Amino acid sequence: MSNNDRIDISVFRHLYPFKSHYMDLNGLKYHFLDEGAGEPVVMIHGNPTWSFYYRNLIIKLSPHFRAIAVDHIGCGLSDKPGTDRYNYILKNRVDDIEAFIDFLELQDKIILILHDWGGMIGIAYALRFPEKISRIVIMNTASFFPPGKKKLPLRLRLARNFRLLATPAVLGFNLFAYSALYMATHKGLSKDVKSGLTAPYNCWKNRIATLKFVQDIPVTEKDTSYSLVKSTDENLDKLSGIPMLICWGKHDFVFNASYLAEWQRRFPDAEVHTFSNAGHYVLEDEPEKVCMLVKDFLNRHSLS
Repeated sequence: MSNNDRIDISVFRHLYPFKSHYMDLNGLKYHFLDEGAGEPVVMIHGNPTWSFYYRNLIIKLSPHFRAIAVDHIGCGLSDKPGTDRYNYILKNRVDDIEAFIDFLELQDKIILILHDWGGMIGIAYALRFPEKISRIVIMNTASFFPPGKKKLPLRLRLARNFRLLATPAVLGFNLFAYSALYMATHKGLSKDVKSGLTAPYNCWKNRIATLKFVQDIPVTEKDTSYSLVKSTDENLDKLSGIPMLICWGKHDFVFNASYLAEWQRRFPDAEVHTFSNAGHYVLEDEPEKVCMLVKDFLNRHSLS
């Protein structure tokens, strides 16, 4: 029996009415959604979310676009192997996206929609294949080192550095995912949405990716993913010719105004919309406004 057999999605099925698809990734089940037809829009989530985070955008875009959303290994409805079967580091996340997009055999250029860790993963992929990308949508994320002298928030530092404390807190009590339900939103979430966001992380071994994402945040040159983040940071300008939309929740305890300013410095031609009533989960706080802006942006920059 796989880990996913114990994940109950019945409570929030009315919010997530999509057919599941799976790709074989070196013997692991890699879950994704694939709705509609047209230009492909690939949505890449962060931590501790999954493809459920993009549900409203999928519904709005799928009548006119091919809306695709992945679940990283260890997340959502994908397999959640131990570290003996999968190395939870940034390079592998980017490799997975590359393998997935190759698997789709897409004929058209790709639109990327990125949030949280999805920003670093998606932009690193885009730098490998800039010719394949037509538009980029950024939502409360980073693809560069913290601007200025900004340090990790205490919550992230504790989960990253104090493993004896973090392991029972994150894996045992699911504190990282549960606290995000309150810290990452400004307006608050309904009971069903809370259930949807946390459902895949319902037991100790199903929460491994939640912990590993935090532990993979590079701080020094000795950290495993430091060199890839450095390369991404230093080569962002190679994407400057690609139309970019930035939708930003202003009440974000991690990706605050300094991160938005850095995006604007790197991409001065980007279209930017900020939301004073939204936090890190900008798509949860302002779904209608964000979906409308994304759809309008994609249509205005249509390749056809």
